[in-house]
Amino acid sequence: MFQENVFEKTLFVLYCLCLLAFSTSAIYFFFSLCKWKAFEQDWHQSIEYIKNMKAGSVKIYDANPEVLKLLSGTKIHVSIMVPSDQISHVASCQENANQWVRENVLAYYPRTRIQFVLVRNEVLSYNDTKMWADLVPAMRNIKIVIRAHKIYNIKVGTPLAMDMIKSTYPPSSGKFRPGVEHVMISLDFALFRPGNSTYKDKKSGLVYTNLLDQMLDSVIFGMKKLGYSHIRLGIAETGWPNGGDVDEPGANIHNAAVYLRNLVQKMTSVPPTGTPARRGADMPTFIFSLYNENQKLGRGSERNWGLLNSSGKPMYELDLTGKQTGSSCWDPLTGKLWCVVAKQMNIPEVPINATSLFCGQGNGTCDALKPEGECYKALMPRDHANYAFSSYWAMFWRTGAT
Repeated sequence: MFQENVFEKTLFVLYCLCLLAFSTSAIYFFFSLCKWKAFEQDWHQSIEYIKNMKAGSVKIYDANPEVLKLLSGTKIHVSIMVPSDQISHVASCQENANQWVRENVLAYYPRTRIQFVLVRNEVLSYNDTKMWADLVPAMRNIKIVIRAHKIYNIKVGTPLAMDMIKSTYPPSSGKFRPGVEHVMISLDFALFRPGNSTYKDKKSGLVYTNLLDQMLDSVIFGMKKLGYSHIRLGIAETGWPNGGDVDEPGANIHNAAVYLRNLVQKMTSVPPTGTPARRGADMPTFIFSLYNENQKLGRGSERNWGLLNSSGKPMYELDLTGKQTGSSCWDPLTGKLWCVVAKQMNIPEVPINATSLFCGQGNGTCDALKPEGECYKALMPRDHANYAFSSYWAMFWRTGAT
């Protein structure tokens, strides 16, 4: 009875980013250049993994010289990033941008196939208005120097998170949140995610079969309301956690494999499928991420987005050509996941009294059990008690609930 779809939607909102772009559709790898202590692989080995997986491109969080040298002479495209501590410097004058491009682009290009130059990550998700103001000038200065060298196949942009959109449901209601509209005017960006549900947007008449197409089109409608109807779209990073804490049942290997297999099949389809609002649109897509980050702080799902574990072993089968779907088998979930009424408890009043105890605290534990709720079942006190116990435990076990 737990609503796993709520967990899934939350994950997407947090991890699907927008990207300024353009090119033909392809599946890429995105991996962080944080060398977690438990990683046994150096950059050379990491790039060998990417080659073996036949990934077309990789995105890194800076312009790491070691990685750019290792990619020289390969067929792998790379997206590099201007880190946050250099944005104001690059934005302040053209000569600073010229120097940054000389050191981080021209020193390696074209032997290293640099594809995108991105200015930081999720700038507008942080309340730093000075950096907001420097974002577009930094992008503009970098683009000027790249074009001055007659390089036209390197695109300049910035990844933006879905919190830029005030509303994503229904997609036609998409609108940028107050305070950032003026910053967004010159930006291209996009999202993606395949799914199974069907939803019809009553206002636009468009029919959706997956959640992320809905969110992507909410961005498209949001851009349209600002007067930018034809900006091309790309996906800066998307993925699914292959593991999580005990109260994150949606974070598992099965869901991660299904999500990415569906993603790859859609993004490698010929001709491209696009979205309901943009049929046939090409969208370059970066997968997050190459490795699990087992030293990362936070919840379990934060550490487990990799296609490989820290020693380089695949977490599940994934064919980036989209031709194979892989095995449908996965390791079953283990451990205590739910709190339920004991089977030997047959007295009707006990489940009813227990449900009243947990549901009467006004903390949203039992909202789904209300008569209009998704899990309401008339005359089913045991089921209601099971839901109430599990819901309460999942919400409060970290604070000592038992």
